[in-house]
Order: sequence, then structure tokens, then C-alpha cells
Amino acid sequence: MSNSPENFDWDKFESQGFGSGYSKAEKAEMEKMYDDTLTTVQEQEVVKGIVVGITDRDVILNIGFKSDGLVAVSEFRDLPELKVGDEVEVFIEDQEDPNGQLILSRKKAKIVSAWARIYDALENDNVLEGVVKRRTKGGLIMDIHGVEAFLPGSQIDVKPIRDFDVFVGKKMEVKVVKINAAFDNVVVSHKVLIEKDLEQQRAAILNNLEKGQVLEGVIKNMTNFGVFIDLGGVDGLLHITDISWGRINHPEEVLQLDQKVNIVVLDFDEDKKRISLGMKQLTPHPWDALPAEIEVGSRVKGKIVNVADYGAFLELMPGVEGLIHVSEMSWSQHLRNPQDFIKQGDEVEAVVLTLDREERKMSLGIKQLTEDPWTKEDVLTKYAIGTKHTGIVRNLTNFGLFLELEEGVDGLVHVSDLSWTKKIKHPSEFVKVGENLDVVVLELDVPNRRLALGHKQLEENPWDTFESVFNIGSVHKATVLEKSDRGATLELPYGIEGFTFPKGLTKEDGSQVEAGDTLEFRVTEFSKEDRKIILSHTATHTEVEPSPRAAKATKKAVPAGEKKEARAPKVQKEADRSTLGDLDALSALKEQMLENEKEAGVKKLEAAAAKKAKDTDTEGEASSEEENNA
Repeated sequence: MSNSPENFDWDKFESQGFGSGYSKAEKAEMEKMYDDTLTTVQEQEVVKGIVVGITDRDVILNIGFKSDGLVAVSEFRDLPELKVGDEVEVFIEDQEDPNGQLILSRKKAKIVSAWARIYDALENDNVLEGVVKRRTKGGLIMDIHGVEAFLPGSQIDVKPIRDFDVFVGKKMEVKVVKINAAFDNVVVSHKVLIEKDLEQQRAAILNNLEKGQVLEGVIKNMTNFGVFIDLGGVDGLLHITDISWGRINHPEEVLQLDQKVNIVVLDFDEDKKRISLGMKQLTPHPWDALPAEIEVGSRVKGKIVNVADYGAFLELMPGVEGLIHVSEMSWSQHLRNPQDFIKQGDEVEAVVLTLDREERKMSLGIKQLTEDPWTKEDVLTKYAIGTKHTGIVRNLTNFGLFLELEEGVDGLVHVSDLSWTKKIKHPSEFVKVGENLDVVVLELDVPNRRLALGHKQLEENPWDTFESVFNIGSVHKATVLEKSDRGATLELPYGIEGFTFPKGLTKEDGSQVEAGDTLEFRVTEFSKEDRKIILSHTATHTEVEPSPRAAKATKKAVPAGEKKEARAPKVQKEADRSTLGDLDALSALKEQMLENEKEAGVKKLEAAAAKKAKDTDTEGEASSEEENNA
């Protein structure tokens, strides 16, 4: 049976003797008065209650309901002075549990109240106070009246914070900047409070700022190009070039974060609020302290502080540097990378070449520490015409190559002086940069520092011998190296090259000679001066008119009254015999040919000359094979 007033059986109660003497109207009025003494409460809301009792386990609260509520003592740890009669806020979880007990919670009341304050702070831009509970990735976690809020590291202060742990356990005032109701996330900021305070300080600093003013600041950030200094609410940039008169690679070499420094205002822009600061300007310029005894020709020592493509900078003392141009590092006329001579950090001695104290500029040289090789007394005898040397190939050009015989002494080897036998179009076909090459001095010009060198002159000119070997009309086996519209280049014995015009490339069957073919060719023209040999394969199997030069040579060789047809084979054989006799390497072949002539007889030789072109071609092949065997 329910105990609610509306279900109470008054008639039965009266029959027991209680309440007798009251009319029904009086009873209804008393029932109404009793109901008015009770407070109507709603679940899931925050109400105020009065402490009516405190036990070891619970705090008893009266919220004006028909029954009192109990709250665990542990929820009042933040109120150690709690006593009977104090008023506190609680959250109604349930009006009645299965035991008829009113269920209250102060913890939930605090959370609901806190969220109400947070939303109110966001709407009205109010300041809240909380306690930093712990550090997390990217910032701090704060407790604001029981609600956890995230304070990003960038919103802690106007200057970068490097150690978040120092804030743990401390109270901090913040403003709510964002609420994500779906995830119960709150983002707060302490920086916005500081910025408002700094606005007035910034305005005061900028209004009183002047160029040349010396200020004190704290280094708040470092970069590879300089440091940012907090001047008390306004940041200024101290560029790396204005930190020290000496050269530094990074500000951390001489400064550190949070360091207090004195700086001078170099320039500022009120509109953009940019302030340029200087530190080295507070000390005298090192050039003013440069010793007077340093002048052109003086020897100085220092450290290489920078190496560029064009040279290196030598620091004599912090703030005093001189340039060593790459051309002043070596007597060599071939400019190379300065890194080949010098490295950053090297301790170097140099000679002062130019000095301008007013402009604070100095040029230095290293090669002046040694004697110029072209001014040495023995240069005329050391590099006299005809002397032999070995040098390093430093540079290649279309017309030749430059050879370094020693540091500072270079010579030119013309492309035509590389080989007696090969026609070299570019020196790269013969030698590579960095290789050694043996040469002989052809010309010497000391005043102009010029040397003409030759490589082929180390050997005798083989063309004196070739003149008798490759005489006009002789037949030789050759290989076609290249073929073009102009003709073909041939590889002849003894490593020399010949040339054939297109009309000399027709075979006996009418087909054309192709690149890579190895055939017999007849010499039609020879020039020792031009080192040129013209040949023809067609001439080995046809009767052709000799070239003007060949005809002239043949006319001189035939005695008066003797027929050319009968004399030509004899002259040819005598020329061949003479040629072979001049070459030691072919002496064995010479003896064999002499023996063959004795056996065959002169009549057979003259008859062979009158044979048809086919027979002549056969003889030419046999002769070429004998030469190759030799």
C-alpha cells in the first residue's frame, strides 16, 4: 500500500481514534498545508541544500524535500571547514531509490555548475581560473571547477615555451576560446590575457623608440639568419650579420635562448612594427684597431672563414677579412676550384696585395709566397728548344691542348703536333684531361710566358720513309674505315691513313666498296708535305689515266727513246725494291723478292706489265699479302 497522502485511508485512521473531531473540510485544509511545506524537486537538476548533519561517512543535507539526502564525505574534500548550517549545491540524481532514500551528488553538481560557467565565460568573454593538472602532447590539461580543459602550448604565453612541466600544479587565469559540445572538449588560452596587457606596453615602446637607442631585451627565438629579441612586449630582429664583427655561421655560436642582451636600435617601421637591432655596433670596428705596420707586401696569418667559387676569405682578426682570389692561389694559369687549394678552417699565411683602410677592403695572395717559375734564372736552360719533358693535360681545345709542366708553367701542343700518321680532328681522340704526356719544346717565349710543345717530334718523321714505300702506282691492302659522299678513309699499313675519291671505289664486278671492306688499292697521289696519300681500288683492275702529279713523276723517270709501256713495270719493281731495302723490318721480304726476280727473269716482268687488268689485279693482291706478312 502506498504511503502517499492521496491514498491515505482517513476513515480507517479515524476509527482508531486519531484525528477524530476534524471535519472533512478541515482535514482537506490541513492536508493542503502539509503539502505546501514540501518542496517540489526535479531530477537531474542542481539545488541548494543545508547541512543538517555530518557523520564519518556521509553529509546529511536538507533540500526542503520530504526526506533528507546523503552525500559521501569524500565529495567535500575541498571544503575541510564544512559544518552544520552551511549551504552547498548538490545534484539530484534520484528522488527515491529502492529504499526510499533521496540520492544527491555534489561532484555532479560541481560539473554542471562548471559547464554553466564555461558557457557563460565564452559568451560574455569572462576570465576563469583553473589549476594545471598535467602536461600532454602539445600543451597542458587544466582543471576548471572539475572540468578538464586543453591549453595549447602556443596559447600559454606570447613567447615560445620550451618547458611545459614548470606550469604543472600552478593556478592560471584563462579565457575560453572554443567548446566542442559533442565531445565535451574545452580549449582555453592564457596568451590572450597577456596580449591585452602588452598592447599598452607596445604602444608606449613604439612611441618612444628612436634610432640609436640602446635597449635591454631577452632572446626568445633563434633562427639560422638571426635572433628575435623581446623588448618588453615588442619583438625586434637581430640579424646574424649584426651580432658580431667577426663571421659566424649560426647565432647559437655566441648567444643562447633566454639570455639578456644589450642592443641598439638600427631601424624601425611604425606601420609594420618591424624593429631592426644591432649588437656589434656597441663595440668599436676592428678595422680601426688594425696595426699600422700592416701594408701592401706584408705577410699576414689568419683562418679561412669562407670558401666561394671565386676565392676564399681569410680572417686576420674578428671583423677584419681579406679576399684571396683563386687566381692568386697558384702560379698556374688554369683557374681551378678554390677547394683544390684551401679548406674552411685552415690556418693560412698570405701576402697583402691591396689595402684600403677607408673602404675596409683587403686583397691577399698565396702564390706570392713562392717564386714565379717564369722569373727563375734556369728557365731558359730548363725549357730550351729541344728539351724533353712530361706534363699533365689540363685543358683541351679544338686547336690543341694545354700541358702543365710545373705549377705556373704551361705549354700548348697543337693538334697537328700530336701524331705523324693519324689525322686527329680533336685532341680528345688522342689524350684525356689529367693524363700525362711526353713532349719536346718547339718554341720558348719567356717575356710572354709561352711555350710551344710537340709530341710527335719525339719520333723521327716516318713520311721520309713512306715516300719510298707508298710511291705512285704501288698497290697496298687497306681497310675502309669510313665512307661518305666525298669518298672513303682507308687504314694503310704502318698505322697511317689514306683517302679514296668516290670514283676509286668501284669493284671489278661493278659493285661499290663499303665500309669495313679490306681490298687492294693503288697509290695515285702522294704528298709528304701535306701528309696525304690518295689511292684507288678501281685503278687495280682498270687502265686509268694517272693524276697530273703521277704523270709528271712518271715522265721524269722514263729515259729518252724508251717506251712508257715497256718501262713502267721495271720502274715500279725497282721502286718497290728500293723501298723494301730502306725498311729494316722488311729486309727478309726484300731478299725473297730478289730471289723471285732472278728466277722469273726480266722478260716475265715485262710481260706481266702488258697483261690485262685482271692479271694486274691478281699480282697486286699477291704483293699486298707479302707486305702484310712482313
